Amino acid sequence: MKSLLPVRAFFLIAALYDIILGLAFLLRGPEVFARFDITPPNHWGYVHFPAGLLIIFGLMFLAVAMRPAANRNLIGYGFLLKICFAGTVIWHWSQGGIPELWKPFAVIDLLFAVVFVWAYWRIGSARGSAKTETAKR
Repeated sequence: MKSLLPVRAFFLIAALYDIILGLAFLLRGPEVFARFDITPPNHWGYVHFPAGLLIIFGLMFLAVAMRPAANRNLIGYGFLLKICFAGTVIWHWSQGGIPELWKPFAVIDLLFAVVFVWAYWRIGSARGSAKTETAKR
């Protein structure tokens, strides 16, 4: 059976990335916006809600890291999150109207999305190997 250690490590990184990013915007949103000279929204709830969602997704990635095969079905939701954010930023970037702060996050999320596809395939392949090994016995 193929080792899922690389998948576990990757999803641990994804979990930490989203949790730390979510906490930064949840707890220090005004400072982040000021540091990057971005006009904040008219209400901080517009920042706090997506920050909370990032933390929730980070916890979901932690669940995948802990039990990749059992939680393989969650990877698609993470893929959609990453594609949604990256696509939104890249669209507005191409139209010339987005602060610099969001651009690196979009590139990072695109990379995460690619690796999510690899991880989904790797877990499925490991399952197939395990079934083949069991059938041989």
